[in-house]
Amino acid sequence: MVSIESIVLEVPDPSAADAFYTGALDLGDRVRVRGSEAPTSGFRGFTLSLVVAQPSAVDHLVASALDAGATEVKPVRKSLWGYGGVVQAPDGTICTLAASSKKDTGSAERKVDDVVLQLGVEDVKASKQFYVDHGLTVAKSFGRKYVEFDMTGAPATLTLLGRTALAKTAGVSPEGTGSHRITIRSEAGPFTDPDGFTWESV
Repeated sequence: MVSIESIVLEVPDPSAADAFYTGALDLGDRVRVRGSEAPTSGFRGFTLSLVVAQPSAVDHLVASALDAGATEVKPVRKSLWGYGGVVQAPDGTICTLAASSKKDTGSAERKVDDVVLQLGVEDVKASKQFYVDHGLTVAKSFGRKYVEFDMTGAPATLTLLGRTALAKTAGVSPEGTGSHRITIRSEAGPFTDPDGFTWESV
């Protein structure tokens, strides 16, 4: 089964970014960084969704991120689907932090259970077929709105949403130009998808 080996964020200051993702967000080697000055502005077309067990974990991680220089995009709150908020990392990456539970069921932990890389694409159906043709297996699919690929055992899961819908969920404008500032490492690479997201070989 084809899966993601790691997510590489391209940042102006790798040392600072590494401290943020490993220290403030406890992501270990699931998210890596490397230097880049590629021009970029506005929404980069993706978000990192960090899924945790309960609301207190969301609160701890958001507070840790803000203390480390992140900017609040959406304050944490309860919603129909659970509890969560959105921050923008110092390098510009949009991170959502969420728990499906609305109440704590145990002691507070800062542990991130799942990392979901959400790509905002122009045509969900076409991008889904592109990835299937490159060896990925669909786990869930809802027409032209949402696709989740089977990444069992991988350090991150991949999903596809419409770019405008993803930006709305994140609380930002969908407008953006330049580099995505992200590379996905996988045995499926190397290739570039229809929306310009780059994959490279492990």
